[in-house]
Amino acid sequence: MVTALQIHRNQNLGEDILIFLTGEEEIESVVKTLREVSRGIQGPQLLISPMYSKLPSDAQLKVFSSTPQNCRKCIVSTNIAETSVTINGIKHVIDSGMVKSKSYNAKSGLDVLKVSRISKAQAWQRLGRAGRVSAGSCYRLYTEQEFDSFQDNTTPEILRSNLASVVLQLFALGVSDIKKFDFMDKPSSESVDGAIQLLEILGAVVSEKSDQSYQITDLGKKMAAFPVDPRMSKALISSHANGCLEDVLSVIAMLSVDTVFVTNRAKEQEYQEAHRKFVHSEGDHLTLLNVYRSFKGSGGSKEWCSRNFLNQRNLKSAVEVRKQLKDLCLQNDLTSMLSAGTNTYVIRKSLLTGYFQSIAELQINNQYKLVIGGQAVCIHPSSALFQCKPQYILYNELVKTNKCYMRNVSMIEEAALIDVFPESMRRKLQKAN
Repeated sequence: MVTALQIHRNQNLGEDILIFLTGEEEIESVVKTLREVSRGIQGPQLLISPMYSKLPSDAQLKVFSSTPQNCRKCIVSTNIAETSVTINGIKHVIDSGMVKSKSYNAKSGLDVLKVSRISKAQAWQRLGRAGRVSAGSCYRLYTEQEFDSFQDNTTPEILRSNLASVVLQLFALGVSDIKKFDFMDKPSSESVDGAIQLLEILGAVVSEKSDQSYQITDLGKKMAAFPVDPRMSKALISSHANGCLEDVLSVIAMLSVDTVFVTNRAKEQEYQEAHRKFVHSEGDHLTLLNVYRSFKGSGGSKEWCSRNFLNQRNLKSAVEVRKQLKDLCLQNDLTSMLSAGTNTYVIRKSLLTGYFQSIAELQINNQYKLVIGGQAVCIHPSSALFQCKPQYILYNELVKTNKCYMRNVSMIEEAALIDVFPESMRRKLQKAN
């Protein structure tokens, strides 16, 4: 912040500023402080705007608008501004040298969201944002010695992601020995083993005991037809048999896009009141289903989305994803497009068929532990179930920040667990109890 204010005081107008920070919370805090401090500075006005993926499109567009006379623009952004966008007028870049990124731990099954140092390649990319058409400057908030310790390049996506989808596609292409496959960036054997184990439990592949290879099953071939996480495709296929394919299609589409909720710290009470209209007492999946149905029923206008603090662009993406998934269902003999109506049990049970490894149980100390693995976990504060304590909950995502949080959670009945769990998993559940 000090660097930005010094630039504003000492540099010519027409030279805008871009600051790289790590995430929404940090950005909003810096934006608020900069606005408060800059009001007390005499001279040209400093126009401060945040930039991160969860911002509604109209707020994001503000950063591309021309800078008014006698003003300087200051954009405070995540790494989205490294490569995804070009903002004209930027002459000064302030690089914190930090980035928030998610990596998958195959051993624990955790997506770990953490703040870490950028790579040298990212540092040069950020520097290149300054003075795209003429000379500019970059203020690096780290020493040359620290820069020398950075990784040369960012870790490839395949080395920090759940490989289940990739491995399933390889099986569908006829690759039976995944461990010998010549990946461009070779993942760890632990990551590959974890992906194969998940696919085997889902029934997508079977082991050939004679040569320790694997073969894709008919179910696996059908799952591979859908460009989503294998757990999602398994849930879709199960929902057809359970008579709720229409509903689960909508839920999976909503889970496949960025968050549709637009938080507004300046209008927190209004946001909570709008959000409350969609909340379902049984969890986040049915809350997302309520949002999707309401969006379609309203005609999906920009005004309706703005009034309800919803991201129209992401909701439109969900509509397109759902259409694509529905077409694939029809191509794969999943033709019974039925809705469960108010029978939410079968919707949650269908999701459970894909996510039966992702179950937490309430303990006697009023805290949750994973049924498989015993990890202590918490419901994320953004969840519809944050204030509730169902005995069992299903989650879509496990993210470790300062705590280990379950995101996108729904309550689940023990009867559904016993019914859906494979025999091996059922024994673990009974042992845990």
